[in-house]
Amino acid sequence: MTAAAWVYLLRCADGSLYCGWTVDLDRRLARHAAGTASAYTRSRRPVALALALPMPDRTAARREEARIKGLSRSEKLALVWGQPPSRSGKASAPSSTPARSASASSVTSVSSTASTRKRRSCSTISSPGRGTRPSSSDR
Repeated sequence: MTAAAWVYLLRCADGSLYCGWTVDLDRRLARHAAGTASAYTRSRRPVALALALPMPDRTAARREEARIKGLSRSEKLALVWGQPPSRSGKASAPSSTPARSASASSVTSVSSTASTRKRRSCSTISSPGRGTRPSSSDR
């Protein structure tokens, strides 16, 4: 099966989970490694691929991403482990390694280096507020 899109879960360095979707999983993981894919994961590197789910099309991927984002942390972990959550809503401990898609299992961790980190500088420019017109003397 050739996937037209992917939904993925990343485990961040601080233990949090990040969910996203893409049409090119390898390229997206490389962007997460470089710190250019998401502001959330940029400060939580290195990240590791926890789960990759192939989707038939982009619409299905966006729907699945939205469904996963609505899950609790324990439900997301149960999804990663390939187990249904228990009645209490908490996932049981994993019995083996996390379930992963075969084509995405080669990617386990992405990290940053000093050369990939970029700093942004901002300058404050004084301008009239949004929706305001300059006075007649400013025209």
